[in-house]
Amino acid sequence: MDPAAQAAFVRFDREACRNPEVALRREWLLTNGLGGYASTALDGTPLRSYSGWLIAALEPPVARTVLVGAILERATAGGVTCELGALDRAGSDRDPDGGRFLERFELDGMRPVWRYSVGGALLEKSAWMAHGHNTTYVRYRVLGGGPVALVVTPLVTHRDHHALRPMDRRPITTTRLPDGLEITWPGVATRLRVRGSRAGARVSALTGGSDPGWVRGVRHRLETERGLADSSDLAVPGRFDVELAEGASWTLVLSTEAAAIDLDDTATLAASRARDVTLLARARSAGADTEDPLVRQLVLAADQFIVNRQIPGLATPGRTVIAGYPWFTDWGRDTMISLPGLCLSTGRFDDAAAILRSFAGWVRDGLLPNSFPDTERTEPAYHAVDAPLWYVHAVDACRTAIGAEALVDSLLPTLCAIVDHYAAGTRFGIGVDPADGLVRAGQPGLQLTWMDAKAGDWVVTPRAGKPVEIQALWIHACRIVARLCRERGEQVAAARYAGLGERAATAFGLRFWNAGRGCLFDVVDGPAGDDPAVRPNQLFAVSLEPDLLDPDRARAVVDTAMRSLWVGLGLRSLAPSDPAYLGTYGGDRLRRDAAYHQGTAWTWLTGACAEALLRTGTPASDVRACLHGFADHLRDAGLGTVSECLEGDPPHRPVGCYAQAWGVAEVLRALRLTE
Repeated sequence: MDPAAQAAFVRFDREACRNPEVALRREWLLTNGLGGYASTALDGTPLRSYSGWLIAALEPPVARTVLVGAILERATAGGVTCELGALDRAGSDRDPDGGRFLERFELDGMRPVWRYSVGGALLEKSAWMAHGHNTTYVRYRVLGGGPVALVVTPLVTHRDHHALRPMDRRPITTTRLPDGLEITWPGVATRLRVRGSRAGARVSALTGGSDPGWVRGVRHRLETERGLADSSDLAVPGRFDVELAEGASWTLVLSTEAAAIDLDDTATLAASRARDVTLLARARSAGADTEDPLVRQLVLAADQFIVNRQIPGLATPGRTVIAGYPWFTDWGRDTMISLPGLCLSTGRFDDAAAILRSFAGWVRDGLLPNSFPDTERTEPAYHAVDAPLWYVHAVDACRTAIGAEALVDSLLPTLCAIVDHYAAGTRFGIGVDPADGLVRAGQPGLQLTWMDAKAGDWVVTPRAGKPVEIQALWIHACRIVARLCRERGEQVAAARYAGLGERAATAFGLRFWNAGRGCLFDVVDGPAGDDPAVRPNQLFAVSLEPDLLDPDRARAVVDTAMRSLWVGLGLRSLAPSDPAYLGTYGGDRLRRDAAYHQGTAWTWLTGACAEALLRTGTPASDVRACLHGFADHLRDAGLGTVSECLEGDPPHRPVGCYAQAWGVAEVLRALRLTE
C-alpha cells in the first residue's frame, strides 16, 4: 500500500502541539543517505548544538557541519501576524512561541508536516531532504483561507555540529542569485545556496554584502542540561517575502549543491515518497508485515542509518551504518549488530553485502574499527573486542537469509583471519587463554566491550578478563567458520576451528555458572576475580548458541533478565539490587557516563531478549506482546524511530541518542522473529 494512503502513525493534535512539555520532548529527523541531516523540536525550537535545517556531511558520512541553524517565519493572514517557529533566547523566556498557532503535527513517512491556523487561513509547512544530496526543502502551502503573507528568514552559520563555538560569529559574504542568495565564509570552500522555488510567488527584500546582521544568544536548552556551551549566534543573510493565495505554495531550498540543484519541489517530494514505496515493497518481498503500522514505520526509520562511506582503494563509495543521530558516526560494532535488522529484515540484501565488503577492507590484525572519526583524514580506532565477532555473525546471518555463497567465498579469508588472530593473540590483550580456550581481553585505560563509557581517564565499566558475551560470540564465530570451511572441503581448517569452539564451550559450561544467583557471571578472571553483577550480557549465551547452557540454566538466565532488567522497552544494564546501580541519567558528561552502563536500559538488547525467550519456549505471541510498547515510544523522543536508551528508574524516560541504529534494527528483527 502507498504510504501516502496510510494514516500517519505519528500524529499530534492541537492540545499536544501547543503544550511545551510535549513539543520540547520530541524531535523530528530527516536524513540524506550521506550522513547529513536536519532536526529540531516538534515546534521548531533548536534544542541542541545538533539542531538545524541543514547539517551537511561535507566528507560523507562525516565532517557534519551546521549551515542553517534556524528559520524565522512570520505569517500574516486575516489581520493576524504570528511566528511559526520558536527560539530560546539566552536570559529570557522562549521567543517567540509558534506552538500557539499549531493545529497539527504529523510524519509523512519520516517527513515532518505542520499545520497552522492563522487569521482564518490554514497553512501547511513540510520538510524533506533529497537523498544523496546535502539539500533540504521546506514548503509552505495555503490549504484554506488566505491570502497569507510570509516573511522567511534563514539563519546561517558554519560550525562543526558537535560544538557551539565563537566561530559562529565569523563574517559571511552574500551574493545575489536570481532566486535567492549564495553564502560563503572566509577560509572554507563551502557555498550555501538559499533559494526560492515555485513560479508565481513574489520574492523580494534580499540583502547582500558582508556581515549583514546577527541573531545573537540563541539558547540550546539540552546543552544546558548536559553542562556544555549552550548559546550560539546565527547570521542573517537576507529574507524572502512571499504572498500566497489559497492553494498556492512556495518552497525554500537550502543546499550546498551547484546552482543546478532541482528546484522542482513537486518532483523532489514525489521522489522522496516514491523511495518510501520502494523501501516498503522491498521489505514486503522479504516477508515483513508492512501492513503492521509499527513495522512499516521502522522500515522507513531503518533507511536513515544506511549511508555511503569512501573506502581506501575503492573508486566507488562503500556502505556503512551511522550508529545514531545526532552525534555518532559509524561504529564497527553497531554496524554489525544492526545489519541483520536494518538490511536483512527489510530486504536490502545488496546493502548488506556492500557493508560487509566495505568493512572487510578495514580489518587490521583481526580487528574491526570500533569507531570512525569525524573527519576522513584521521584513522579509525580499533579497540573493540566484540566488533570482529559480530562481523562473523553478520556474514552468517546474510548467508542464512539469502544464500550469498559468492559473498561468503570472498569473505571467508577475512573470517578465518579474525579467528586466527584471536587464537594467536592480537592488540589490547585480546586473545585465547591457553589454559581454558576462552577469550580474555583488557588493557588499562581502554573500554573494549559494548559497555564502553569513559570519562577522561576513568573507564566506568572496564570488564577486563573474560566477559560472558565475548565467550558466546567467540564460540559462535568458531562454529560458523568451521561450518563454512567444512562446506568448502577445507576439512583440516574446519577441524581446527571446531576444536577452538568446542574447547571454549566446555570451559564456558564449567566457569560461568553462578550457582548462588542462579544465572551467569558477567566476567570471570577479572582483576578482582569473577564478577557476579546481574547484567544483560548473559542473554547472548542463550540467544546466539542454543546448546551453551542446558535448558534449565538457559531458562533461569532468561527469567533473571526479565525479572531484574526488563523495563518494557529494553533491558537495564545493571540490576537495581546492585549497590552500583544508578537509575537516572542526566547532568554533565561525568554524571551521564557514570550511569551509562550502570542501570540505564538499552533498546538494542530487545533483539537478544526476544530470541532468548523464543529459544526457551515462550510462545511467539507472548514475545510479541512484550514489544507493544514501542508503538507509543515511536511517538516520543525521536519521532518515528527508536532511542538509544532509557532511564532505569520509572517512568523510564528516553535518553541518549534519540535515533539509534541498533535500537531500530533489533526491535525490527524481534518483530520479524515473532511473525
